[in-house]
Amino acid sequence: MITVVKFGGSSVASATQFNKVKNIVKGDEKRQAVVVSALGKRNKQDSKITDLLYVLSSHIKYAVDYSSVFNEIYFRYNEVKNDLGLKYDIQADFDAFKANLKNGATEEYIVSRGEYFCAKLMANYLGYAFVDAADVIKFNYDGTLNYEKTKQLVKAKYEEVGAMVVPGFYGSYPTGEIKLFSRGGSDITGSLLAMALEAEKYENWTDVSGVLMADPRIVENPKRIAEVTYDELRELSYMGASVLHEETIFPIRELSIPIYILNTNAPSDEGTAILQSSSISDGIITGISGKKNYKAFTIAKAITANKSVVIRKCLEVFEHFKVAVEHIPTAIDKFNVIVDGKKVEKKLYDIIGKLKEVEGVVNVDVDGDLALVAVVGRNMALKPGMSGLIFSIFGKNNINIKTIAQSTEEISIIVGVAEADFEKAINAIYDGIVR
Repeated sequence: MITVVKFGGSSVASATQFNKVKNIVKGDEKRQAVVVSALGKRNKQDSKITDLLYVLSSHIKYAVDYSSVFNEIYFRYNEVKNDLGLKYDIQADFDAFKANLKNGATEEYIVSRGEYFCAKLMANYLGYAFVDAADVIKFNYDGTLNYEKTKQLVKAKYEEVGAMVVPGFYGSYPTGEIKLFSRGGSDITGSLLAMALEAEKYENWTDVSGVLMADPRIVENPKRIAEVTYDELRELSYMGASVLHEETIFPIRELSIPIYILNTNAPSDEGTAILQSSSISDGIITGISGKKNYKAFTIAKAITANKSVVIRKCLEVFEHFKVAVEHIPTAIDKFNVIVDGKKVEKKLYDIIGKLKEVEGVVNVDVDGDLALVAVVGRNMALKPGMSGLIFSIFGKNNINIKTIAQSTEEISIIVGVAEADFEKAINAIYDGIVR
């Protein structure tokens, strides 16, 4: 059985990082399928190549001279090539890239070149075959993944070429046109390869030694999570933990393929294992994550109106504006619709207007001062009174809870607080339950 390995942007930011990747890959002969992101930052003042490619696309769109941005991107890749002494003809590929820019290349094609050029360099450096993701990762016309077609193509290509490097973050429509995943989607590419090749495991190499129990920018020295289940990881990722894209789990869940989050810069560190289930039972919670900038629409209905009908019609308004709903706390004659604030900022008043037109709605208010904090843990169901404990911790720390949501499975408790209390709330929970 083989191991699929994916390296994030910081792991491939320079020739020095490429050398670390090679040592890791060559350290285990099972590491036969490699996925890479675009070159990341070499230092805090540096730019990610993906960001530069989006700038390049904007310059072209608005007819602004893009030569300096293009040259900066070329310099980064050519520097890696020269530092490693590779024979790859990068000039020819960049000439073709520039020709496509002049011929009306789409933004998705432009941005995908970050991973494309990185994979070309890495394949040359490792002595593996380069396989274009556009040839094996397939989307349907509606933008959904074609899992079966992808599985067939990946398997056939591996049987043909053996050890291979595949660029992450993109695939293609049936027409061959490039289609990007959402940001961070190289994780999904690795997961798709692991599914197709029925890998023994999927290693995701980044710049941290596993998943931490809380954001280290908020909580000082949070503990590492040794094992986390697929469900827990999805909850943590969706609510802000940025180690792994939340959709990474889907392709490999049926096969129970374990994922390991490991550190390219400290390859001997243990990291975190992401599993179908975990036998570790110590600790009440697994992790804490959260995000700011939510908006809560408080919708009041007429006393005589059917609440189910009013809620359904109001949700249709959000669906019409293509806004995903996060939570719907309800009372007798009022209910909240909580959404990502960024998704509604340009159409807020249009949404309010449409909601007020819904039969049975008598008033609509919007609270824009809302952050959500998720407390996640498979062991919380075994500990009676977890919600009460969180209430008590917040009370002691003078933090007001605006809303709360909890499923019957009790894998997560989500609380809404004022944005000013966001960091304070996470620290209070960590200190009150973990330390």
